[in-house]
Amino acid sequence: MANAEIGVIGGSGFYSFLDDVTEIMVDTPYGPPSDSLFLGDIAGRTVAFLPRHGRAHHLPPHRINYRANLWALRSVGVRQVLGPCAVGGLRPEYGPGTLLIPDQLVDRTQSRVQTFYDGEPLPDGSTPNVVHLAFADPYCPAGRQAAAAAARGRDWEPVDGGTLCVIEGPRFSTRAESRWYAGQGWSVVGMTGHPEAVLARELELCYTSMTLVTDLDAGAEQGEGVSHEEVLRVFGKNVGRLREVLFDAVSALPATEERACACGTALDGLDPGIRLP
Repeated sequence: MANAEIGVIGGSGFYSFLDDVTEIMVDTPYGPPSDSLFLGDIAGRTVAFLPRHGRAHHLPPHRINYRANLWALRSVGVRQVLGPCAVGGLRPEYGPGTLLIPDQLVDRTQSRVQTFYDGEPLPDGSTPNVVHLAFADPYCPAGRQAAAAAARGRDWEPVDGGTLCVIEGPRFSTRAESRWYAGQGWSVVGMTGHPEAVLARELELCYTSMTLVTDLDAGAEQGEGVSHEEVLRVFGKNVGRLREVLFDAVSALPATEERACACGTALDGLDPGIRLP
């Protein structure tokens, strides 16, 4: 099995971020991941890129096999994950083109499996124990610092901190929903990023979200509301810039053996009952 130290789970427009890649298929106890893993080199770091929605964008956000995706990345050696995604801004000042690096998360999904440790037997006969994991701060502080510094180094001042509200999708929000999210003081809204963050924590992986605002959500502006075409247009306009920031963030992440955050010891004192890859 090939090895990588950093994983990138990308959404729309990220599928061509790596050149000269090695494509590998990974089996997991939770079924197939969204696609093959694509391994390549960024600034001397071996990176495994995984298309979140599949390379043909055939998986809607509520049908993604998040458990398989995170398990596959860890099984090839990944210990730090960057998760860029497109979002809607919930405040007028967070307009299209804003890069926000959240430090908090609100889960508004409904049907997604969000734990490895549910007591259900696996195909190998092992049975996970129920694990109650600390999740007060869902994102890796070292990863967030690297991402923010990378953006500033490319003259793109990020919003450093904020709350990502993750909805079920695939539809966009009604105006009433969007205004309610904004009224709670949340910053941006999207359809991915959860349960990625909590599954990464359960596997003792560092996880950092990098959100690109592609629109003002339906309740934050007048007009017809959000359209998929507009999201893709704004994302495409900024994807080159985001690629540069992402690559710089990869190079700035600490070496695996030098991680000083608490992400890598999240299971200390707990018994997951299954062997991690």
